[in-house]
Amino acid sequence: MLRYFLRRIWNGLLVLFGVITLVFLIFGLKPGDPARMLADQRSSPEALAAIRKDLGLDLSPGKRYLLYLNDISPIAWMQDRDPAAAAYLDTTRYSVIGAVHLGVHVLVFKAPYLRYSYQSRRGVATILAEAFPNTALLAIVAMFFAVVVGVGMGTIAAVRKGTPADDALLFISALGMAGPSFFMAVLIAWLGGYVWYAHIHLPVMLVLPLVIWVLLQAWNAHGERRVKDRWAWGLPIALFTIWVGAEIRGLSWASFGPTLPGTGLPMTGGPVDVDPFRGEVFRLRNLVLPTIVLGIRPLAVIVQLTRSSLLSELERDHIRTARAIGLGERAVVLRHGLRNALMPVLTAVSGWFASLLAGAVFIEYVFGWRGMGLEVFNALEREDLPVVMGAVLVFATIFVVMNVVVDLLYGVLDPRVRTV
Repeated sequence: MLRYFLRRIWNGLLVLFGVITLVFLIFGLKPGDPARMLADQRSSPEALAAIRKDLGLDLSPGKRYLLYLNDISPIAWMQDRDPAAAAYLDTTRYSVIGAVHLGVHVLVFKAPYLRYSYQSRRGVATILAEAFPNTALLAIVAMFFAVVVGVGMGTIAAVRKGTPADDALLFISALGMAGPSFFMAVLIAWLGGYVWYAHIHLPVMLVLPLVIWVLLQAWNAHGERRVKDRWAWGLPIALFTIWVGAEIRGLSWASFGPTLPGTGLPMTGGPVDVDPFRGEVFRLRNLVLPTIVLGIRPLAVIVQLTRSSLLSELERDHIRTARAIGLGERAVVLRHGLRNALMPVLTAVSGWFASLLAGAVFIEYVFGWRGMGLEVFNALEREDLPVVMGAVLVFATIFVVMNVVVDLLYGVLDPRVRTV
């Protein structure tokens, strides 16, 4: 058991080391002179040289890489006597937890140092620490939405296998997988925050096919299903086609229909708005549209995983036994089938949650959500490389840690995994 734990932790550290190396090669050796971004336009060559020395840009790439590892490592090898040394222990920069003095050098235990922003001159760790709670809130709510709705839709699709309801849910999940996040963000922000903000106009020729489809589904539950399936799909599609043609021709009778209250949801906004009288006020409604967009893709995956896993589980012997002893179908599906079918879903949730943190970059930019994604996007526009490098490392660390934790939990719950 201990060997399994140590092996998983070691593999996670190797992955994290590879990510750190790749981040340095991509951003740390990027052509350009960051010193000119930090200095004024009229700075002297001596001032530029001092900035380059402070950033370590006067060192060779190999030494810069070792210095970068020394900065982000929680255990570092430094000097505390020579301020001109590249690895000098500057207590104004490093958050030192403890130190062991070994002659000229010092073995330092510290928080990872992500350096400071080229633009704001603030510490990258401080910038990301302020933005991370908003991103974590968005990711947690989006994952909760994806799990609750996705498991429900997947269960319905499995129970109604082969029916139009199953086909419709699979089609919706396929759309969720196919739609790029940035496109869905712009589309839902435009529809929910602009077109439908004040009111939602539903033409009668669009509502009628949906009503008829629902009624035919109820009628289709009895009798000869094959004939009625054609009606359940054909009639609504025909009516919908008529409505589209009438809209294109501009016929007023096709546009007549009920007007429903609008969403009232803004296109942009963060979790907190500033009220001139009450100060900062939490705005729950600003969370709705970003949550839907961020949760669409994991929702689509969870629907298909739940459906396939539940269908496989419902064919097992213990399910047949439960039905044979007279248990109701709801108890069989929910108590005995769904509970055992959720293991693949839990695996997907653990991986997707870390991905949601990184995938929030475009979504936070579109909705103006003040989180790590928006900070990364702004940093990329301004070539503020320390912020980008720090955010990538934070995302990678969360992803690696969550996968290691899931592997360890699997080892505890299923002893067979330890032998793999």
